[in-house]
Amino acid sequence: MGRAKLPRKSTTIDMTAMCDVAFLLLSFFILTTKFKPSEAIAVTTPSSVASKVAPNKDFVLVTIDKDGKVFLTIDDKQKRELVANSLNTTKNLGIDVAAFKSANFIGAPFSGLSSFLSISEENRKGNLLPGIPCKDSTNNELIVWMQAVNDAYAGSKMDLLLKGDNLAKYPSFKGVLTAFKKNNIQKFQMVTNPENAPVGSELYKKSMSGEKQEN
Repeated sequence: MGRAKLPRKSTTIDMTAMCDVAFLLLSFFILTTKFKPSEAIAVTTPSSVASKVAPNKDFVLVTIDKDGKVFLTIDDKQKRELVANSLNTTKNLGIDVAAFKSANFIGAPFSGLSSFLSISEENRKGNLLPGIPCKDSTNNELIVWMQAVNDAYAGSKMDLLLKGDNLAKYPSFKGVLTAFKKNNIQKFQMVTNPENAPVGSELYKKSMSGEKQEN
């Protein structure tokens, strides 16, 4: 007697539900993802193998872009207020203190500071701003800025950072360093693009020995 043949069932799997879930997840990630905003001051820093990490809060940052323009960032808003009040007293600038406190960075000469503060934050772009005059030894306004910053941080630690573009020319760096020296500021940290130490170098050996000791 012959064996009865069983009906073959289709091996096709209905993927409709899976596709719906995939598109829902994709839509969710697209709607909730926050893209990194473009930097107000575009700077390409040189690479280094330094292991020290720059502080990410309560810092003072001097930035030099590729065109040699200088910008000042004071992270602490209370210190910003002290700086604004100091400049209003010593330079009679009539700075809007509230606007100054809300500004993420300063990039204009004293004569154009009021106009700078009137620009909306999203429209403050380094490539469109003149920066703080610094190259001319007879008109280095950064000296006055650093004096006000020094006074604001009197009695407390100031983490001073210097961030320069690879294409920036020496006169801008010289002007910044002059402003530091005029205010007896000897310690600051360069902001660079970190990379691993070359294998076999002394720094590599030290880092490896440090890792072994920690383990």
